Amino acid sequence: MPEVDILQYAFMQRALITGIATAIVCGLLSCWITHMGWSLMGDAISHSILPGVVIAHLLGLPYLVGALVFALITVVLVGQVKKSQIVRPDTAIGIVFTTFFALGTVLISKVPSQINLSHILFGNLLGVTTPDMLQVICIGLPIAILLILKNKDLTLLSFDPTQVQAIGLSTKTLTSFLLVALALAIVISLQAVGVILSVSLLIVPGACARLLTNQMRHMLWISPLIATVSVLIGITGSYYLDASSGGMIGLTLGVVFCIIFILKSLPRFTFGHILDKN
Repeated sequence: MPEVDILQYAFMQRALITGIATAIVCGLLSCWITHMGWSLMGDAISHSILPGVVIAHLLGLPYLVGALVFALITVVLVGQVKKSQIVRPDTAIGIVFTTFFALGTVLISKVPSQINLSHILFGNLLGVTTPDMLQVICIGLPIAILLILKNKDLTLLSFDPTQVQAIGLSTKTLTSFLLVALALAIVISLQAVGVILSVSLLIVPGACARLLTNQMRHMLWISPLIATVSVLIGITGSYYLDASSGGMIGLTLGVVFCIIFILKSLPRFTFGHILDKN
């Protein structure tokens, strides 16, 4: 293929803007999600939104509406089952998300529609429309701003919930805010990487940042940076290789993690030590 400037194409411009917006939000959230052990919750929400997408399509609504409704329903249901203490938290999460995901697959197989299952499961970033891009920006920008403004409170919550209560803050309110932010982030990442791979944007950047530093203030810029670079590489790779954009982004994130993990195991690797001293 002859060399071309991919930025000359409007669809690539939309893909890059949407991908970067998604990466920043997911990268920020990833810092707290990985530290608090909420990775399974992210996986649950990402799978549970499938029936919402199908129902929204049938009703002629934007898919983001249906996805958001089912994401919030998942958060509420998991919370209620957890409170009952009848089953373990991880069991509750597993039951809810597998049930909703199964419902989504049944709806797709039985209800006549033009929904492309591969786009839902793996994303279609190169097919993003201008309204899709604007929706992602309008949802993602406020989330990112609020996360930055509340980063100290959220960091304290992730390290010491008891101290949060001691200084007069509500752990329930902060936890609810983080869960809603997580649900919204997964909804906007649906277009970029799909249901299956959205969890990669919420886990891998934070895990990479944690390997490089132990300080949350450094993680909060390293994680979004890793997510953004991975998205840019993934989008570019998907264009030139004619491959799935979501798959390429997920693969890039995995490769980046492996590289950092290997470097971290080397005795002379001092990047993390330099950061933690500053």
